[in-house]
Amino acid sequence: MNKLKLPLGIENFMDMRTRGYYYVDKTNLIRDLLNQGALVTLFTRPRRFGKSLNMSMLRYFFEVGTDKSLFDGLAISKETALCKQHIGQYPVISISLKDVEGWEFADARRGLWSTIGFEARRLSFLENSDRLSQTERQMFCNLELERGNLEDSLRLLSQLLYKHYGKKVVILIDEYDVPLDKAYQRGYYDQMILLIRQILNAVLKTNDALQLAVLTGCLRISKESIFTGLNNLSVNTIVDAQYDEWFGFTDTEVREILHYYGLTEHYELTKEWYDGYKFGQTNVYCPWDVINWCNYLQHEPVIRPQNFWANTSSNDMIVRFAEKADLGTREQIEALIEGESVYKELQLDLTYPEIDEEPDHIWSVLFTTGYLTQRGMNDFGEYELVIPNREIRSIFIEKIDKWFSNKIKKDTDGLNRLIDAVEGGDPEEIQDYLNDCMADSISFLDGGAIEVRENFYHGMLIGMLKTNRAWRIRSNREAGSGRADIIVEPVKKRQKNFGIIIEVKYTADERQLEQKAQEALEQITSKHYDEFFGIDVPPEIIHYGIAFYKKKCRVRMERVQGA
Repeated sequence: MNKLKLPLGIENFMDMRTRGYYYVDKTNLIRDLLNQGALVTLFTRPRRFGKSLNMSMLRYFFEVGTDKSLFDGLAISKETALCKQHIGQYPVISISLKDVEGWEFADARRGLWSTIGFEARRLSFLENSDRLSQTERQMFCNLELERGNLEDSLRLLSQLLYKHYGKKVVILIDEYDVPLDKAYQRGYYDQMILLIRQILNAVLKTNDALQLAVLTGCLRISKESIFTGLNNLSVNTIVDAQYDEWFGFTDTEVREILHYYGLTEHYELTKEWYDGYKFGQTNVYCPWDVINWCNYLQHEPVIRPQNFWANTSSNDMIVRFAEKADLGTREQIEALIEGESVYKELQLDLTYPEIDEEPDHIWSVLFTTGYLTQRGMNDFGEYELVIPNREIRSIFIEKIDKWFSNKIKKDTDGLNRLIDAVEGGDPEEIQDYLNDCMADSISFLDGGAIEVRENFYHGMLIGMLKTNRAWRIRSNREAGSGRADIIVEPVKKRQKNFGIIIEVKYTADERQLEQKAQEALEQITSKHYDEFFGIDVPPEIIHYGIAFYKKKCRVRMERVQGA
């Protein structure tokens, strides 16, 4: 039997149901939405948790002329009275603002017009509606041509649909906050928030053509800044129990997917890498990750888990976090990466400028955008925050590693100090520089084998030493009866009057730093690493044994006569 296809990147509900894709049934979102009875509902969820597909599902359920068979066999079809009353009963305006951006406000404004104009053209039957006056038909044509009053465009479109059908309108606005994010990054936030506020207030506030509206986004922008006076707004965030299972995959749903595709043996690894989020009272997986992971497993059953979520955004939020971190915050980041938790009071409704006004606001943003999740709340109203899973942990490590590397590269004076000390045989200066450097860094060592920890420090040293283009750096090269960690020699032959060999050790006991540094130094001699140079041995070879414990190190050195 041919299996259903995995819905890689499919966000259109009709495609999902008619083109042979596996669909995880979230249609009871419709039931809960209608039973709640709110006029306007805002859902905030991290990216890639199914917001756009759910919005498409809502459109196909409510819109006049829909193919009702799309919902056959799904959970919502069991709600017979509800379906009889609502399915296919309303005109629908459905737009996504995820592509509305520009380097300048005028560009973004045109992008917003284009989005609304495209939706108007989808509803082009209004051009010839005999229920609209000639003036109203002309007003509609202006919407299609992206002309007129942008601030009033959605309200006008809803009024025209209402008059044509004699039925109130369902309005769906996906990724409402993306234009604000882009505007803040590019310096026209005040203009954009004024425009978005005017559009939303016009269409959602005192609009007698409105049946109900649903908005989605990543951040809950404060009501005072964008939803002023909108008293009929119901906000559902990732801490709310209502609707908690309708965005993201539950554990039961993931088990069913793995079973369907014959991948049950990969359950524990799937859980370790892609589970861990808590929305309300429900533990959920990121759907984007699970679907992509299953696709990889179907073609390469022995593949290692991949970081899929990282490729959907720049993840610059973590870099901003690292840049703003003081010593206490850096220690908390380290604790998170090591699998521990931190307690923080969160503010779930911010404006974009407020994110940078207070250093602690970044915790709220990391939480609402999916880099952190919660495990409950203490008696002081603080959330217990953790990194959800191994995938997100790997993003933290990668981004902080790059941030640390870039920070070091900018410190040219410090690097010159290190390079002069390494070439000059000054172990105390090397030790002081490395200790100073690490004290200002963020540690993210794996809790596994010592070799893994040594590899981190090894890589750090390689990155520092490679900034000197006059040196040739070799790593883990065969030498004598083993492999030398780091070998340094001048690039130009006429300058080859020295060679440097560095051996790196890690200890889990700070009291052993001195001993481990000495062991590293003795290993260079006992394993005859100097033989790497062959007959082209330099006049002098400097040996360094460097031992690390967390953010501390010891350096031992000896000079050896060469040729």
